[in-house]
Parts: sequence; C-alpha cells; structure tokens
Amino acid sequence: MLASAPRGTLYAGVTSDPIQRIWQHRNDLTEGFSRRCGTHSLVWYELHPDMRSAITREKRIKSWKRAWKLELIESSNPQWRDLYSVIIGACATP
Repeated sequence: MLASAPRGTLYAGVTSDPIQRIWQHRNDLTEGFSRRCGTHSLVWYELHPDMRSAITREKRIKSWKRAWKLELIESSNPQWRDLYSVIIGACATP
C-alpha cells in the first residue's frame, strides 16, 4: 500500500515487480490515482505465492473501511516509514 503521508491518502495495488512498479509511482510515470494524489511512500506490503491470491487480497483490502486499512499499516509500521528501501534490499540479497 502506498500513502501520500502518515494517515494520508492510500493506494492499494498489486504487481509482480514491486521495485519497478513503486519506482514508477514515485516518479509519476503512470497516469491515474497515485499520480493525482501523490501516493509515493510504500507503507505496507505482503508477498503471495501466486498472482491469483495477490489479486484476491488486493480486492478484499480495497473493499475495507479506511480504519481497517490504517490498522493494518500501523500494526506492522506504526511510524509510517517508507519501506521501499527494505524491498530493494530484500531483492538485492542473493
């Protein structure tokens, strides 16, 4: 999930290449919601074994109340740190 600021606008999405996709969002290379609302900080993510389960989870989260999404983020990232460097490091490890 991307955010514009702590407790700001949220964007939920799914991708098979998180590093590239988040980089695109951060640099406003894609038209749409994320660009308009400035959701550039990765504040929460989870990995899935396949795209089908990832898409199912994304749809479920998008239907949630905002309070539930905030609770999900704050349960693992209470300071709303940008986790982009974490996934870059995780993918760079052999």
